[in-house]
Amino acid sequence: MAGSVNKVILVGNLGKDPEVRAMNSGDKVASFSIATSETWRDKNSGERREKTEWHNVVIFDQNIVKVAENYLKKGSKVYVEGQLQTRKWQDRDGNDRYTTEVVLQRFRSELHMLDTRGNGGGNSGGRDDRDDDRHDNRTDEQKRQDERGFRNDNLDDEIPF
Repeated sequence: MAGSVNKVILVGNLGKDPEVRAMNSGDKVASFSIATSETWRDKNSGERREKTEWHNVVIFDQNIVKVAENYLKKGSKVYVEGQLQTRKWQDRDGNDRYTTEVVLQRFRSELHMLDTRGNGGGNSGGRDDRDDDRHDNRTDEQKRQDERGFRNDNLDDEIPF
């Protein structure tokens, strides 16, 4: 039995254009925030309610950074899969501060653009869709599900329980 799992999956919209910076190593890192919202109808008043959560995302995978840099913009709808990481830093007064981010490293991370292709969206993550089509044995329905951000993989591969 596996000891633990640290996996985050978010589907939401970018709150601003991605910020891309160069590290000392020359590699790039991209960061942005994603808004996820849930809506419900209040049982007492019948009014429609909405709650929005903001999530900070940081990308270290160079292929995914390129996609974020070239194709994502404020309002883009994305599917993000990564890990939670908390880092500690100090403010100007020397007080310890903490921030928790969804981090996309080189392995076990994904980014899929969920906007329509006409709006600059489509499937991403550093892969070329044309390469996938040559060896793609999925049905048309499975392809449509994948384009909408749903994965139809065999789920029995490495379940930790």
